[in-house]
Amino acid sequence: MTSPSDERGPPPAAPTGGEVTVVYQDTRLLVLDKPSGLLAVPGRGPHLQDCLTSRVQAVFPDARVVHRLDRDTSGLMLMARDADAQRHVSRQFEQRQVHKVYECIVWGVPPAAAGRIDLPIGRDPDHPPRYRIDHVHGRSSQTDWHMNEPLGDRARLVVEPITGRSHQIRLHLAASGYAILGDPLYANAAALAAATRLLLHARALQVAHPSDGRSVSWQSACPF
Repeated sequence: MTSPSDERGPPPAAPTGGEVTVVYQDTRLLVLDKPSGLLAVPGRGPHLQDCLTSRVQAVFPDARVVHRLDRDTSGLMLMARDADAQRHVSRQFEQRQVHKVYECIVWGVPPAAAGRIDLPIGRDPDHPPRYRIDHVHGRSSQTDWHMNEPLGDRARLVVEPITGRSHQIRLHLAASGYAILGDPLYANAAALAAATRLLLHARALQVAHPSDGRSVSWQSACPF
């Protein structure tokens, strides 16, 4: 991990509940390791208020949302600690300058070692909160992948989304015939039953630090 050591603070306190790990902190940024099953931001209704953001803000009141992970996706999520840092890093996400790497296990084994999925994504108005491949109104979306390891009737993939659409990795892989195991929205019955959680993990993240533009990166070991 690369980090601006001159901006390190004291060791972080554990957020409420102990389920969120603080991977890194300085005066401008926080990097968290989110468990599967925890919302990134509050949902609608009082029963959906427990989330990574509220837990982190209980310890770091200045923490600001920059991007999100799906509830069932685990792994690295970054937050800013002031308005300028939030704008700086948000701009990097918007301009596709953030390097993100995910790991997953899918149902089936692709015939190629690597590939790019280029399919437009739009909301599925008939099946919220699902999205769908929409060649008429969908937004351009690209996902690169390569096979890390074949596992019999399934495969472990390393995935790098070029764009950052909601549910992009999950939908792109399912639409290509390789649904992620344990996916309650896009997997077929066999792939859904093959895991007790969504087997998708955000394992690496790299941005330019808002203080000086240095490249900083973090990694999180895949838990499955």
